[in-house]
Amino acid sequence: MSVVRVTTRAFSTARCLLKASAAAQPKMSEKLTTEQVLEREEKYGAHNYHPLPVALCRGKGVYMWDVEGRRYYDFLSAYSAVNQGHCHPRIVEALKQQADVLTLTSRAFHSDVLGEYEQFATSLFGYDKLLPMNTGVEAGETACKLARKWGYMKKKIPENQARIVFVEGNFWGRTLSAISSSTDPSSYGGFGPFMPGFSVIPYNDLKALEEALKDSNVCAFMVEPIQGEAGVVVPAEGYLRGVRELCSRHNVLWIADEVQTGLARTGKMLAVDHEGVKPDILCLGKALSGGVYPVSAVLANDDVMLCIKPGEHGSTYGGNPLACRVGIAALKVLLEENLAANAEKMGKLLRDELSQLPKDVVSIVRGKGLLNAIVINKKFDAWEVCLKLKENGLLAKPTHGDIIRFAPPLVITEEEMRDCIRIIKETVLSFAKS
Repeated sequence: MSVVRVTTRAFSTARCLLKASAAAQPKMSEKLTTEQVLEREEKYGAHNYHPLPVALCRGKGVYMWDVEGRRYYDFLSAYSAVNQGHCHPRIVEALKQQADVLTLTSRAFHSDVLGEYEQFATSLFGYDKLLPMNTGVEAGETACKLARKWGYMKKKIPENQARIVFVEGNFWGRTLSAISSSTDPSSYGGFGPFMPGFSVIPYNDLKALEEALKDSNVCAFMVEPIQGEAGVVVPAEGYLRGVRELCSRHNVLWIADEVQTGLARTGKMLAVDHEGVKPDILCLGKALSGGVYPVSAVLANDDVMLCIKPGEHGSTYGGNPLACRVGIAALKVLLEENLAANAEKMGKLLRDELSQLPKDVVSIVRGKGLLNAIVINKKFDAWEVCLKLKENGLLAKPTHGDIIRFAPPLVITEEEMRDCIRIIKETVLSFAKS
């Protein structure tokens, strides 16, 4: 009887709280201001991000709008998740159509669309098998598990001795495994102990890689073809070919983290295509859904992928019907709208123009395709530059203090790009004069 009274009392209290909360909320017809949006997030949300002070409510193509109706060019593309542009009609339509039919089965059953998606993607990228997941970091985790299992089954590494080599400046997420390979104190500080069996070598250093791979317990080398979060660090020509040759020679799997660099962003379908090489395990995510739904994937050939057996890895939502329909549509948009070619052309235009900026403000311009960055002279504040860019109608975000990434959606036209270049130049020059 007392249990019933407590339960009833708790339910009544919760109902009163809900009513009070509803009364305190603005009516649907009342639009929140930017300040109100920011204050609400500050009060009720975890403080694990430091966003620019802009409250966005709509996106289309290369543009986003804030709650006051101000329009901005998006020069971050949700970290390359919206390569196809915001709310691409073909991708959104695929999502809507599938949502009316079947959204989730879990992998306890088959669905009529999973195999279609797997066949399309494996044929496109030239692999035997695809393992579907949801987020980019899940793709990285999956690749590491797969590599370890292959190491024990095929390379005959002694039990629990498999090692994976990473590079300095890598970033593939913030799970405990991902930060265990990180060299950024803001990612790993205060979160130990860390995953065993991970080692780190310098990026863009084939001699260091060759030395690391002499350890017969190394099962894999995981690397971004271009380091995104580190500030769009582009390796020397021939680095990826060297990685392929060394991994093949030492019987080590090469894992290419193309979550941010892949899917037409750098001017090729994959960044590894610039050197005509193929990794053993390919990680994809972000633009695999065009930004409308979490979709990621790991691709490999049978010799590697079939090391994973039923019950050893999976995800309730991985490979769900919505994700599969969205994934197919997103890939078709990239191909049929020739977005890789546009990324190559617009990226060259952007870098050529930005290279003319005064070196006392912008010391370095680098990138490939539409994955680019500028390095701001230490006497200026990259955060302040981004705030000024926002005031002038363009959204970008600094990384590592003095670096600003410029990565607009790949659908950007030359006219739009030239307008963005004007905004960037005027903003930077205003600091040069100050």
